[in-house]
Amino acid sequence: MKLIYTILFSAILNFGYAQSPSQYLEKIRDNEAQLTAFFSQMPKGGDLHHHFSGSIYAEPILEDAIADDFYLNTATMQVLKEKPATGNWEQFSAIKGRGELDIYKQKIMEKWSVKDYNYVSYPSDKLFFESFDKFSPAITGHFGEGLLELKNRAISENVSYIETQLSTIPSNIKTEDLSDFNKQLRQLAIKRDEKGVKALLDILYKKMLERDAAKDASTFNSNFVEKMHNDLKIDDQRFTMRYQNFVLRFMEPVDLFKNLVVAFISADKSALMAGVNIVSPEDGETSMKDYWLHMVMFNYCHSQYPNVKYSMHAGELTLGLVQPEDLTWHISDAVYTAGANRIGHGVDVAYEAKSYELLRYMAKNKIVIEINLVSNEFILKVKENRHPISLYRNFGVPIVISTDDAGILRTNMTEQYVLLAKRYKDISYPDIKQYVYNSINFSFIQDEKLKKQLTKDLDTRFKTFEANFPLK
Repeated sequence: MKLIYTILFSAILNFGYAQSPSQYLEKIRDNEAQLTAFFSQMPKGGDLHHHFSGSIYAEPILEDAIADDFYLNTATMQVLKEKPATGNWEQFSAIKGRGELDIYKQKIMEKWSVKDYNYVSYPSDKLFFESFDKFSPAITGHFGEGLLELKNRAISENVSYIETQLSTIPSNIKTEDLSDFNKQLRQLAIKRDEKGVKALLDILYKKMLERDAAKDASTFNSNFVEKMHNDLKIDDQRFTMRYQNFVLRFMEPVDLFKNLVVAFISADKSALMAGVNIVSPEDGETSMKDYWLHMVMFNYCHSQYPNVKYSMHAGELTLGLVQPEDLTWHISDAVYTAGANRIGHGVDVAYEAKSYELLRYMAKNKIVIEINLVSNEFILKVKENRHPISLYRNFGVPIVISTDDAGILRTNMTEQYVLLAKRYKDISYPDIKQYVYNSINFSFIQDEKLKKQLTKDLDTRFKTFEANFPLK
């Protein structure tokens, strides 16, 4: 009898047997090709940490720049529509006429993305953040093409929702007469005088409303985002997109606050505008100097627009990038002072002064961490067990998996899950599935009915994925 069971078991192994996704995933943990096939087909819900301009691949941006005959700085690989007075600028038509276009295409790709980066000749964080200014002028006038590219790519890799940071909001508000407030705000920030800062923000807020901040927000919503979104039919049964407004960390306090007020009004007035964020290198001189002040500004704007949600780039730092003491408080301030609903990156959480207390608070209050594995590895050189994803997981902080800037980083959502499964073997298939559902449940979609529809759609997608699972 024992011999019969042995023969039957051997036959099952040889001819294959139906396996659950959990069993199959454990079997292929160390095989990137098999993991890629697995996660390519798995539903992946939403991408919540997503920058529009950084997510478009360089090739179509370059094609547009060439077609529009932009000027190229042959030293820096920056493009502009109009020729500046100084610098080595040549039109693409002239470069093509000399037969050198292919040579420059290669150089451009190396400056606009991580393609062929050698990890030696230039700091990875500088290459990443400098790339935006180099190619962004060529995106102007091609936002619609970019949105369709992102939508079609998302559909092809089973991503059903993107919450993208699309653009800063143009504002006509003049602030030259308010420049004295910059010094006053910074003096109060040095003393961490939150009451004093908010008293000044009260004055500035009234001035922004008097100078018609609402008009800038309305114009952006209706004439740009809503019109483009609806004309292109971005939303359909397969895919949904929403937009985050953002402000730039390197701006002077009054101008940043002006833009923040407009961003909050915009998000408050349109269902397509999901929330607000803050971007630019966190280790920049102004970013570091005004960090706490920025957190108070977010908290203030939230008091005026309590229904607006916001995520925040915080803790996108690591040892060596800044002084050790600067690693101890950024996430805490984003959580406690600003009141962020989600944290983007959060890489330096292990260095926080009271990291366990912070993690427990985030878990209790369901403050989500947006994990960007490829981005953190390239920009900060943080990966594998140096990455704090296991720390967040062990404390029960809700996790979502995101791409950050898939175009610059030459990656996609599938690769994020491949790295997740290969590097962190204690993260099970049910855990991964939960992260996918988190990306819908913790999105900033205002319409609860739509959120339920996307969740129901995920149920159907997973049912199909799991029912058609391979043998062996």
